[in-house]
Amino acid sequence: MRIKIKLSCQKQPLRLPRHYNYIVQSFIYRNLNKKLAEKIHKKGEILGKRHFKLFTFSRIFGKFKNEKETLVFHKDINFLIASPITEILESFATTLVKKGEIKLNGCTLFLSGIEVLYSPEIKENILVRTLSPITVYSTLQTPEGKKKTYYYSPFENDFSNLVKQNLIKKYTIIHKQNSKKMDFAILPEKVSSKNQHVIFYKGTVIKAWSGVYRLKGAKELIGVAYDTGLGSKNSQGFGMIEVLE
Repeated sequence: MRIKIKLSCQKQPLRLPRHYNYIVQSFIYRNLNKKLAEKIHKKGEILGKRHFKLFTFSRIFGKFKNEKETLVFHKDINFLIASPITEILESFATTLVKKGEIKLNGCTLFLSGIEVLYSPEIKENILVRTLSPITVYSTLQTPEGKKKTYYYSPFENDFSNLVKQNLIKKYTIIHKQNSKKMDFAILPEKVSSKNQHVIFYKGTVIKAWSGVYRLKGAKELIGVAYDTGLGSKNSQGFGMIEVLE
């Protein structure tokens, strides 16, 4: 399930740094029920040693001007948030409706609408487009014994394999059953070097990829991808998709 949040800038323009993922993530947490926000932020859903927040959000959409490293929005903006846990979306929407007047990065915005977007038909072979870029990585160890993060490109086999493993874990948490025998693959359809993004999140460099991709495999896993995002760091604003077919 997903909702679209529509906000309007009336008193002053909204100014955001180019790398605004953390700002939007914090905005979401601040506008959830306090107990729910603490539960998601501190624990989320646990599988083994991994913690999953089980929500994702898109980039901010709207007309803007580029002022060096700052994006300036003068009018209406919108963004999407998705989760298989309806409580998260209901809490977020309810809080925004009650407030009406909302603060984002020091700017006063007004809620102009909330739209519930129902899930499209999920097929075993579909074309999707990213609404926020996908990041896939492994933590490796150098010969010196130091840890190093390696980010994969969609043109490497491990990209698809790691996305599949991630989806299987999410499916196991959501549906309380194993899905290791389910097939899944993600293939770059309209992706080039221009779709690579280097994003700073709280001082950490994250490499991610936008573009159009083909998803093949079990509808159950593709449905999880639609609700939770593809790849890692979904709750930091990565991996949200929309169906094109």
